[in-house]
Amino acid sequence: MSIAETKELMDVALGRGKADLVVYNGTLLNVYTGEFIEKCSVSVKGEKIAYVGGKPEDTIGNNTVVIDAGGKTIIPGLIDGHAHLAWLYNVSEFLKYVIPGGTTTIITESMEIYPVLGYEGVLDFLDSLRDQPIKIFATAPAMVSISSSARGVPKKTIKKLLARKDILGLGETYWQALLQDPDYMLSSFDETLAAGKKLEGHSAGASEKKLAAYVASGISSCHESINAKEVIERLRLGLCVMIREGSIRRDLEEISKIKSLGVNLRRLALVTDGVTPKDLVEKGYMEYIVQKAIDCGFDPVTSVQMATLNVAEHFSLDNMIGGIAPGKYADMLIIPNPLMIKAEYVISKGKIIAEKGKLLSSPREHSFSETSRNSIKLPGRLKPADFEIKFENGGLQAEVRVIDQITELVTKEVKIVLPVVDGKINPDTRLDIIKVAAIDRSNNPGKIFTGLLKGFGMKSGAIASSAAWDSSDIIVAGANDADMACAVNRIKALQGGCVVCDREKILAELPLPLFGIISDTPVEVLARQMDEVNKAASGLGISFPDPMLTLMTLTGAAIPYLRICEEGLFNLKEGKPAGLFVK
Repeated sequence: MSIAETKELMDVALGRGKADLVVYNGTLLNVYTGEFIEKCSVSVKGEKIAYVGGKPEDTIGNNTVVIDAGGKTIIPGLIDGHAHLAWLYNVSEFLKYVIPGGTTTIITESMEIYPVLGYEGVLDFLDSLRDQPIKIFATAPAMVSISSSARGVPKKTIKKLLARKDILGLGETYWQALLQDPDYMLSSFDETLAAGKKLEGHSAGASEKKLAAYVASGISSCHESINAKEVIERLRLGLCVMIREGSIRRDLEEISKIKSLGVNLRRLALVTDGVTPKDLVEKGYMEYIVQKAIDCGFDPVTSVQMATLNVAEHFSLDNMIGGIAPGKYADMLIIPNPLMIKAEYVISKGKIIAEKGKLLSSPREHSFSETSRNSIKLPGRLKPADFEIKFENGGLQAEVRVIDQITELVTKEVKIVLPVVDGKINPDTRLDIIKVAAIDRSNNPGKIFTGLLKGFGMKSGAIASSAAWDSSDIIVAGANDADMACAVNRIKALQGGCVVCDREKILAELPLPLFGIISDTPVEVLARQMDEVNKAASGLGISFPDPMLTLMTLTGAAIPYLRICEEGLFNLKEGKPAGLFVK
């Protein structure tokens, strides 16, 4: 604030000036003290709170908007501390569903954009988050990748991003990569810490000593704990532990057992880590998670703190947001009572942006660059022959490494002897073995590697996605080469998306024309398209509930343990490439 704005705020607090908005006669849930304060009012001037207390009358003028809370509960606006907005949604469409529920601040990763279009792409994405009815911050991409072309961010680029006020730190960095090659990441860590910003963590599966080494590097958080034991281990090391309750994983119910163990919960935070369109439409956003925390037995004060003050403190934003107090942004909700997280009013930056579920302040639509809309740079149409696996050593059979999809997200390595026919290895759906290929679409356009995948259940056809974790790849799985080429070529025509085909006929598609990973359609249309993709994939025999998610994680650098990129197979356990053929 300017000096003039600060004085104006002070004048309202002293009763010498008039507020723009007053929330009158409510019960304030004070996240700082854990109290419920009855007959409390909040007076707002501009975007900030001027006064909180029981005597607001002298702040009310002829032009003051007054909301009579009638004894209902006032809580701070909700904060999602770990989101992935660079996935599926155009933010202007996404916010139409987020705002009415009461989320007033989001911190998102930007890692999905960087391998596709680099620094300029990230800037275009960040510009889409500006000047929205709620506040959206981001973290800089750390770029841990199994692909050398997508790995790392130049020091000067990290420095420029960290200088931005809307960048709060370095995004999630996987512990395996840091411990296997610390020099690779530590310069980015030093830049981040020197800028006074946070190092966000991802410590799934780290044992005691490895976890200690990881935290010693300066890591400040983890959103990968799946039970109370893992949460306590990380709390004891000083981490902010983010409880994930989104569409990829739902850990809140299991972690809620921690409430009976007598430990301090002020370093716990509730986050989504990504929500699918169907879940967003049917369940909501942060309001759903806070309500579930209450339903799981957390008391209302703790539940609200985990989605407000605790998150703000972690990101050093508590001087601006996270609680209802003079000088803070006027971000607050009026809810029926502390046990019912259903916003009757949503106030953000001093404005009423939603009332009784109705959006009152439309999100700003961003005009993305032509470059961002044309990110699929394949040099030409792919042919079935591009997916052939040739065995040039002679012989009638070969031992190969196969990615075994043992759960929706987790893989392992299996070694299988397969026949060689006309010098080639072919898929065999009777053995549940199909092909999987990664094609670089940005850095080395057209570079391709084809491997083998087991456990997908596919009997025919192919499914392809231009959204692929930690890479600039298109990932495609198929029972035959012709359908794999058909699916990838359709993605090129769409300039991004997920495509299911069979017998070279398109069965379903989800266009993602922004960066090849973001839709520009309304959320309800996006939800329907995803449902059509899921049904079409199921018709091919794929048993996983979200086949697009399962497919796109095959290039990821965090989840165990055999992965694929355009350069070949990669063993995350050993931190090194693995050949397709076993010598």
